[in-house]
Amino acid sequence: MIQQVIIFALFIGAASYIGWKIYKSFDSSGGCGKGCGCSSDKKLA
Repeated sequence: MIQQVIIFALFIGAASYIGWKIYKSFDSSGGCGKGCGCSSDKKLA
C-alpha cells in the first residue's frame, strides 16, 4: 500500500513539473523561450 502512495506522489509531481514546463513554454511574458523574463527590448542601465 505505501509503495502505491509513493509511486502516485511521484507521478503527480512529475506530471505537475511537465505541466509547468508546457505552461511556461506558451507563456509570452519573457523575451525568449526560456521563461527567465529577460527581454531584448528592455532598456539597459
